[in-house]
Amino acid sequence: MPEVVFRVRWPDSSVQRCYSPSTVVEEHFTAGEAYPVAEFVERSRAALTLASERVLARFGFPCLRAAAQLADIERRAGAFRGREEQVVVEGFEQ
Repeated sequence: MPEVVFRVRWPDSSVQRCYSPSTVVEEHFTAGEAYPVAEFVERSRAALTLASERVLARFGFPCLRAAAQLADIERRAGAFRGREEQVVVEGFEQ
């Protein structure tokens, strides 16, 4: 399965390289697009869950790294809860 790294810029201007075990993440985000933090978390949850399910179907076990990435995204997003800020998906690396 082709792995993908998606680079995001958080509202505090920090940049994070996020891991996905599948290119499915490219179906949930557009490079250069800004998403409200809550929407970014929802899209990340959907993309990383589906990516992990693809790993499960192919190898017989879910992707723990995708679950850890989602947990990290949710943790970082908590710092911006209640604020109307956006996360920019800067691009994808394969």
